[in-house]
Parts: sequence; C-alpha cells; structure tokens
Amino acid sequence: MAAAAIIAFGSCQKGSAPSASLKTDLDTLSYELGMANSRGLKMYLSERMGIDTTYLDEFFKGVVVAAQAGDDKKKAAYYAGIQIGQQIGSQMLKGVNYQIFGEDSTQSISLRNFLSGFIAATKGKDEKISMKQAEKEFQKRMEDMRDKALSKVYNENKEAGEKFLAENAKKDGVKTTPSGLQYKVIKEGNGPIPADTSKVLVHYEGRLVNDTIFDSSYKNNDGKPVQIVVGQMIPGWIETLTMMPVGSTWEVYIPQELAYGSREVGSKVKPFSALIFKLELVKIEE
Repeated sequence: MAAAAIIAFGSCQKGSAPSASLKTDLDTLSYELGMANSRGLKMYLSERMGIDTTYLDEFFKGVVVAAQAGDDKKKAAYYAGIQIGQQIGSQMLKGVNYQIFGEDSTQSISLRNFLSGFIAATKGKDEKISMKQAEKEFQKRMEDMRDKALSKVYNENKEAGEKFLAENAKKDGVKTTPSGLQYKVIKEGNGPIPADTSKVLVHYEGRLVNDTIFDSSYKNNDGKPVQIVVGQMIPGWIETLTMMPVGSTWEVYIPQELAYGSREVGSKVKPFSALIFKLELVKIEE
C-alpha cells in the first residue's frame, strides 16, 4: 500500500468512512489511485496478517484515522506502536509458544514480562537484565524449557530407547564408548580414518528401535553413496566416522542425546528417539 497515493478524503468525520465527490479530474484520479492501491489487500489482510475480514469496517476506521494524521509525529509513533504490538500479539507470541510448548495451548510465555523487557531494552534504561546477559542466556533457557515440555509428551520414546540400548549392550560383538554410543563391526576396512573436517562418501540405512526404516541412501539416492562433511553431522555420526577405517561397515546404535535430541526430523523420527544406522564408509574425498 502506498499511503501517499491517498490524496484526499474530502470533509469527513475522524474515523468514519469518507464519501467520494468526483467533481474534478483530480477528484477522480484520487479515487482511482485509492482503488488501484487496494488490489490484493483483502487477501493480504486475511492470509498474511491474520485479520478476520468480518471486521473490515474496523480496519477501514483505522486506515482513515492513521491517514488523516499526516505528518503528526506523535500520532505516527502511536500507530506504529499499534502495528508492532499487533504483530507481537498475533504472530510473534504464537510462534514462540509453539517453539517451546508445541501443541500444548495451556502454557504460554508471559506477555506482560515480554512487553516489559521489550520496552526497557528499546528505551535503553531500567533493564532488570543486561542485554548482553539476555542474548547469552535466552536461547539456552528456551531450549531447556522446550526439552522439558516435550519430554512429557515423548517420554515413551525416551524410555524405549534407553531400554533398547541397555539390552543391546549385552549382545555379542556390541561395543560401548564412554559417550554411550554403541557399535558392532560388520566389516572392518583397512583404509585411513577420517578427521571431523574430512569430506567423505558414505552409504547408510537409518532405523528406529522398532526397526522402522526412516532413511536410506541405498534406496533414496539412486543407489549411490552420499557425500558429507563429518563435522556437520549429528554427534553420533561424528564419533563413529572418526573411529572407522575406510572400507568398514558398522552397525551403530545412537542414544537420543547423540542423535537429534528433542528435534523432530521428518514424519518418522520423533523427539528423543534413539537411532540405529548401518553405516558404510566408502571413501575420503580430497
């Protein structure tokens, strides 16, 4: 919307919908510009701003009042505050709540405290926490709260993985590292061992502890090995690949904390899932 295109409303009461008077070419041009600048607006309001178009008359009142404010800086600041406040209430708050609490609509961050911190930091005074401390801590605090909330929902996944790994550790040929990673050598290669900075070619098949296959380079990559950088993978893969000689094929059993943890990956890997991989190290790339 180009607000500057709304040239004149004629005489009208503040907040009411103005009536058009098309007596001159300028009058008509003004009206036409208003029409042209409304193209797609209703869809934008509904789809991008989440506005219920049942209340379009209220929207129009706001448009008229804000447009008539002209260059009044005090009013412009107030209307900008309303716009940003609506974005906080209708978009940002919902997004953050979903990140932390998922589908649990009974929990929410405090809007009052959010706004208090938002205003104090913008003003640059009366902060209860320094900006440096907030930026350092909030991501970790948010992840911890998210993990705590999700662990209630997906506790069965966590327990199933722990039970599987405890029983698997007792099987012949299965070795356990200090981190809790387990592996069994299917084929021992005699090539070099990658570093975490190495680029390598691997074949793999990933399964859940109930034997559901969730990914496979043998099936999903035209039967070709996949090129990866070791250090960019999940911790369980990094630890495994930096122990494996080229030419090896291992079966690897990865605790959830060395896999994706509280993240959900695709439609099959739910939070706190222990994973099993058949992992074949084909080659270290130059």
